[in-house]
Amino acid sequence: MRQQLQALHQRLTGTVLGAETPAFLLITALLANGHVLIQGAPGIGKTSLASTLARSIDAAFSRIQFTPDLLPADITGYSIFNQASGEFQFIPGPVFSNIVLADEINRTSPRIQSALFECMSEQQVTVDGVTRRLTSPFMVIATQNNTFSTGTFPLPEPQLDRFLLSIHMTLPDLESQARLLQLHAQRGPQFVETTPLLHADDIRRAQAEAAAVPVNDRVCRYITLVCESLRRADAGRGSLSARAAIAVMRAAQAAAWLEEAKAVYPDHVKKIASAVLAHRLLLKDQRNGQTGDPISTVENVLANVPVP
Repeated sequence: MRQQLQALHQRLTGTVLGAETPAFLLITALLANGHVLIQGAPGIGKTSLASTLARSIDAAFSRIQFTPDLLPADITGYSIFNQASGEFQFIPGPVFSNIVLADEINRTSPRIQSALFECMSEQQVTVDGVTRRLTSPFMVIATQNNTFSTGTFPLPEPQLDRFLLSIHMTLPDLESQARLLQLHAQRGPQFVETTPLLHADDIRRAQAEAAAVPVNDRVCRYITLVCESLRRADAGRGSLSARAAIAVMRAAQAAAWLEEAKAVYPDHVKKIASAVLAHRLLLKDQRNGQTGDPISTVENVLANVPVP
């Protein structure tokens, strides 16, 4: 199973050059049964990374292109009257899949973005008073252009909290950029590897094994101290919920499982903490309209909290 995941990592990094860390974090979120927000400027491979992961798994996949004119029913589904049966018939929306790519999620208003809220929180959809369960595994991979891009809307804070982790993508180094041009010249821009490497049953089994990786009391206390220190460093506003600490633990368990560790160690927590916590922070200078750096804040806290 780990060999298949290593092959998946190689495929991701072969598709998006220089994306070793984003690929690792994406697989970690998959094993932790969490959702992912991929952020960055347009044209750096956010959608390619997400779609390559989805096509590498033999499971139901759907893509939603978020636009200003999108409606909630376009995401969750709707009911129509069937004249032949004389009853209303439910037409499932694209969220009724195992992996959902929410492309450019901040191109539509927060009202439409919130259509995913129940799906991400409770793995279910309620339409016309009827609640329907979503199949497992269920993962939302959302891509988001930087907030300074034209025609974007900020994601609501409660929805940000539903993403297990956030991946910040940037342009690769010059050598990788040159290699990218060579690959496009050799095989063309439309080349995509589509052979599945994993099945949905494999993912469910790996998720169960990752969730069973032991976490001792000292590591739990360490995670709690990191989160509490960030709340205090957050300039008077506690934007980290209890869900954030649980997310750190789940992601650390997945990272430990990938490394074949017998238990979760502080190094696993440090490895994923910035990706799990940074997008949940709302710093004082951000609220005043200035630029904040949540990643640096998390890294500073990790450097100062005593390691057990």
